[in-house]
Amino acid sequence: MNAWAQATRSFGIYIDRRMPQIFLLGLMQGFPWILIGSTLSLWLREGGLSRADIGLFGLVFSVYSINFLWAPLLDRIPLPFLSQRIGQRRAWIILMQLLIFAAMVGMFIVNPQTDLYLVAALALGIAISSATQDIVLDALRIDLIREDEADKMTAAAALMVAGWWTAFKLGGAIALYLAAFYQKAGFVNAWQLVYLSLTALIILANILLLLGRDGPNEQRRREQRSYDEKYSKLLAEGGLQLQIVNKTIAWLLGTVVSPLWSFFRRNGVAMAFVLLGFIMLFKVGEAFLGRMSIIFYADIGFTKEEIATYSKLIGWVATIIFSLIGGVINARLGLVVAVFVSGFAMAATNLLFSLMALVGPEVWLFAVAVVADDFTSAVSTVTFVAFISQLCDKTFSATQYALMASLGTFARNTLASFSGFVVDGLENWTVAHNLAFGGVSAENMAWAIFFVITTLMVLPGLGLLWLISARLQDLFNKATTKML
Repeated sequence: MNAWAQATRSFGIYIDRRMPQIFLLGLMQGFPWILIGSTLSLWLREGGLSRADIGLFGLVFSVYSINFLWAPLLDRIPLPFLSQRIGQRRAWIILMQLLIFAAMVGMFIVNPQTDLYLVAALALGIAISSATQDIVLDALRIDLIREDEADKMTAAAALMVAGWWTAFKLGGAIALYLAAFYQKAGFVNAWQLVYLSLTALIILANILLLLGRDGPNEQRRREQRSYDEKYSKLLAEGGLQLQIVNKTIAWLLGTVVSPLWSFFRRNGVAMAFVLLGFIMLFKVGEAFLGRMSIIFYADIGFTKEEIATYSKLIGWVATIIFSLIGGVINARLGLVVAVFVSGFAMAATNLLFSLMALVGPEVWLFAVAVVADDFTSAVSTVTFVAFISQLCDKTFSATQYALMASLGTFARNTLASFSGFVVDGLENWTVAHNLAFGGVSAENMAWAIFFVITTLMVLPGLGLLWLISARLQDLFNKATTKML
């Protein structure tokens, strides 16, 4: 088989009628971030708010780290009227889209100079609706792929990631173009018109969503009810005979306890805790690098234009392409092997940033480092998403995925918040010990050491995964078919 035929066959994992819908789910997941992120920040800045005030608006993103708290309700509660007609997953998505739509219309009638608290409330409403929507979007992606379709699971993860970045980058560009157009046309409420105009994308996305399909609702409900019946029987045997109380407690146990019970029963207690430890630690090094990267670029002498070109523009295109390639790599290697390969590659890429710190602001090295980092970051993200998706029990896919994703996000964000202290501490140490030689300043030496440390940070997570890799491979092999 020649190289072209092999490539065609490999990328054939994306030829599936479910994939366009999954790409749409990614678009819907990424779109709200532009509404409460860069677009809102620039509007507030032009409205005269200080950087400190604008920074506080970033607190609305914290709801994405705790959305697992209400995820069990989305697994269990159908919406009246809608769920029976379009399915439980799509019904919840439509409801959240309507709430986001209403908040965007609300943005049309407010002014941050006079209605700052109302703007903040609308932004928080978008964030809560979006974070809730994320639970269902990920669950629907998992539900659409059968457990024996490992290659399709990785393809779905890749398209979800690609869709998110497409919405985030292109949606942000559309918002800025619209703002410039309305301002040049002389509209004093240009930013309000931007939010009103973007509601057209909400309407289009919902029309396309209705053309898709939902997950296996009936099968999931039957399995969930079986858990409720077991709890009800145990409660009755324990003396709780009053039906309404018995059924209510059984439902609550089935909703809150069963997803956790299912995860630990399916994997075993010891293996489940090791998996959770791996999920927390896998991308910590990448988070440390990402939190400090912009500061590093500026510190060693790159201009804003160079940072924008190589880190942002080229980075976006590379991320989309590499996400799709990542899906193929995962399908070819298998998820367990792909995690190890992508993890080591992601860590090794950080050494390029150490080299940049030692060499200085060389544009060619900057471009190589950014492209390499985007490649390994995209592949590892797709691998990570597919990996935890494969761990989910479809009966409780919304709850289990939200819990694992939130655990990883919260751990990375919490630990990475100390990255600045690490750099400052290293700089103080290198200056105190006069570690400047070969034309490299002590400050740059501190950066070089910092990126070596971020390289080593991947080892604890991969070490945990290695402890259970054989058992995990057996678990995946029972439910998946290997792509030849």
